[in-house]
Amino acid sequence: MRPCRPSSGFATLLLSALLSALLLSGCAGLRPAQPGPVLPPDMAAALRQAGVPPDAVAVDARPADGGAPLLAWNAGSALQPASVMKLFTVQAALELLGPGHRWITRVQATGVQEGDVLQGDLIIEGGGDPRFAHEDLWQLLSRLRALGLREIRGDLVLDRSLFDAPAADAAAFDGRPDRAYNAPPDALLLDAKALHLRLLPEGAGRPARIAIRPPLAGFVVEPPLAADGPCENLREQLQPQWTTAGLRFAGAYPLACGERELSFHLHTLDAAAYFDAVFRSLWAQLGGVLAGGTVSGRAPADSRDIAHWTSAPLSEQIRDINKHSNNPMARNLLLSMAAGRGGAPATAEAAAVKVGAWLHAAGIDASTLVIDNGSGLSRRERSSAAALAALLQHAWRQPTMPEFVASLPVAGIDGTMARRFADSPLRGRAHIKTGSLADVASIAGYVTAASGRRIAVVALINHPKANEARAAFDRLLAWVYASY
Repeated sequence: MRPCRPSSGFATLLLSALLSALLLSGCAGLRPAQPGPVLPPDMAAALRQAGVPPDAVAVDARPADGGAPLLAWNAGSALQPASVMKLFTVQAALELLGPGHRWITRVQATGVQEGDVLQGDLIIEGGGDPRFAHEDLWQLLSRLRALGLREIRGDLVLDRSLFDAPAADAAAFDGRPDRAYNAPPDALLLDAKALHLRLLPEGAGRPARIAIRPPLAGFVVEPPLAADGPCENLREQLQPQWTTAGLRFAGAYPLACGERELSFHLHTLDAAAYFDAVFRSLWAQLGGVLAGGTVSGRAPADSRDIAHWTSAPLSEQIRDINKHSNNPMARNLLLSMAAGRGGAPATAEAAAVKVGAWLHAAGIDASTLVIDNGSGLSRRERSSAAALAALLQHAWRQPTMPEFVASLPVAGIDGTMARRFADSPLRGRAHIKTGSLADVASIAGYVTAASGRRIAVVALINHPKANEARAAFDRLLAWVYASY
């Protein structure tokens, strides 16, 4: 008796059923293709509206406490990061220097003090303090007066040898040498060589009232005349004209501007000349006399310490660096990681090597990273979104996490995020560093999602219309908040 054979129709049905079962079971050989990563729809729409193609954008979002990316778009590409580069500099400093690190500015003397007269030179040795202000210098000079010193018969010697920071053209980056962000680093960086003006018009055709800080001996600022007219771009309307002796304005001050404060980089004075002008003004206010000149040089071996100024700790200074995106401070901070008193002057190249070694030890892939000055104010610096996101995950797991997160601008509350998300559920729930250059826009930081989960988020745009596409960042942050 022959075994029973299925009919050809039955065999066809059986084969079809078997194929269906394989497909439903997720058989590897027959699994349908998985879709690639896609940008959140609202973000993609904002990019289209701004005219920015998706390939000019990189995004990485992942759990802050570790794990694979939740969203990765072009995340491995090396792009210009702008000011979010400061996150590498700040976290490296927190771990290599420590959150309690302080900078010391020392005062030394040569010769002898006879009564209240120093028959020798006064030396001020810079320690690289990123935030050494004229108020700090005033307190330091007050201590000298309390020690009985009034007249300095020798020179004021500025020891700036801790850093090898050669003179740079302040106009080289963007042709705006008087912008505060273009101040170069210096071991004795005083007020970042800034000139702050507060202006108040009192009537058409009359000079505006003007208040200046810091006080500058021998530097004259002529107040602009006030005039009727709209307040549009005040800096351009004023047309400042700079010399080594002062500042005047070719343009008028529009009455519609009301009271305003402007900050400039006093680029016509080098670091020594700027320090000299502030020192002489403050020393004279305290009743002091400086008979000699001001020169740059090293403290001689036979000089003696007579006073010092200790800075605010790193944990406080990084708030200015990140919340207000302070470029000169970030550049000084990078150099500080390669500085050692009595050693070779610190260079940006040596500091970049130290940061690279630290990243390698931390297990962060820095193959896309290029560090130039550590501030992001550079066309050479590069990072991928993935490297920044990995840095954020690493920082979240470190003992210095509270200091790092507290340094970031808070959405709707302070820093460069003060005016964003003010009327949004994201207000106070996103700590985001922002970045901006011509053709570059960026964000990086943390979002506390609606679920309470913390998500590290990075987004970079390199495109001529990058800064017209910032709405795409807001859409991304809102999506992360709602989705996780």
